[in-house]
Amino acid sequence: MATIKVKQVRSAIGRTQAQKRTLEALGLKKLHQVVEHETTPSILGMVAAVRHLVEVQEN
Repeated sequence: MATIKVKQVRSAIGRTQAQKRTLEALGLKKLHQVVEHETTPSILGMVAAVRHLVEVQEN
């Protein structure tokens, strides 16, 4: 299955609790941290919820 790399590029400070939980669920705890996930509908939904805080690179 295809994978995507998700990089946090904006801070979670001042964001809603739901957005902070979503970043943590994706495995992002620090700025400029990169995590790799399989492309599943649940992961894509989480990325869409915080698309203004992250960059996505498809492999």
